[in-house]
Order: sequence, then C-alpha cells, then structure tokens
Amino acid sequence: MANLKSLFVTRLYHAPLSEHDPVIDTAELEASCYSIAGDDEAGQAWCEANGYPGYTSYASLTDLGWRFPIFADLVKALDAHVAAFAEDLEFDLDGRPLKLEDIWINILPEGGTHSSHIHPHSVISGTTYVRVPPGASSIKLEDPRHAMMMAAPVRRKDAREELRSFIYPGPQAGDVLLWESWLRHEVPMNMDEDDRISVSFNYAWG
Repeated sequence: MANLKSLFVTRLYHAPLSEHDPVIDTAELEASCYSIAGDDEAGQAWCEANGYPGYTSYASLTDLGWRFPIFADLVKALDAHVAAFAEDLEFDLDGRPLKLEDIWINILPEGGTHSSHIHPHSVISGTTYVRVPPGASSIKLEDPRHAMMMAAPVRRKDAREELRSFIYPGPQAGDVLLWESWLRHEVPMNMDEDDRISVSFNYAWG
C-alpha cells in the first residue's frame, strides 16, 4: 500500500478579525482610512510619483496606532491573531514574541492592481479587509515552488486546493489573512466601481 503525505506545508490563516478582542467596527475603520488618506499629502505625492493607483500609507506614515484609537485597537486584535498563527506554525520563538513592524492603509480604486511581491525581512505578513466590493478580485497567492517546476505539466482545473499553483482565498470585509512573509502574492485588478480598502502589516522577530 502506497504511503502518500504532504511535506513542506505552506499554511494560510483566515479568520474573522472579531475572533479576538477588541472587536473592530469596520465602518469606523473605513472612515478612519479615508480620513487619513485625505490628510496624508506625503502619501498622496508618493503614490502619484510612483504610479501607485489609489492610495497607500506604506511610504509615508509609521504611526497609525496613535492617529486614531481604532488603529490601536486593531493592533491589539492583530497581535492575538499573529500569536495564534505562530503557535499553529510551531515556531520556537525562544521567549521573544513576534512584534508589529509595519502597518499601512491600502485604498485601491477601479482598475487598480498590486503586482506580485514578497515581504522580505519579516516573518508573518497579512491583511485585514475593510471593504471588498463584489467586483474586487481576491488576493492571489502563488505556489513558492514555481521556480523549480520548469518541466511540470499544469494541474487539472479540479485539482485539490493544496496542489493548485495559485490560490484565491476570497476574503470578505471583516476578515484577516496571515501568511509567512516569503509567500509571493499579488492583488489582481479591481473591476468594481467602488474602492477596495484593506490594512496590511508585517510582524518581525527579535
């Protein structure tokens, strides 16, 4: 009898943000994102200079946690989610917990995309979703082994999820996704007239 098992597993954490206290009001979080975006002239200028569609605070703000109280609450909730994911991954953290390194707002309008990338120098990365209109594509996660599959045939369309080359988790507003920071991912084009709003973040160790 053949013995088949999965090796070198890539884990994805998908949960309601409200699963851990404090509970976050997504309507208030959305209003806060728009308020910050409207005031962040440096961020607006960076987006325009770099051809970034919509708005991101990634290159301009490092202090979201105290600009609005809801972001301080959000960080507390994310800390709990990341701790749960680190436990699932069976990391030996040697008494040093993973800590928030960066957190930033993303407002992606109709036609906006975010090309394939990783988050070097971090351990866990993720996104919590504030608004996901029906025509906004799911984040796309890529099998990290692609570079070693030069001669492999494509997978069948009905292949098991764990064997597919790309995964589209389909998060909704109020969800949080976490993955290890080396996992390549992208945001396909927003085909909806409404903005897609999210807050992304990195956690580091040490």
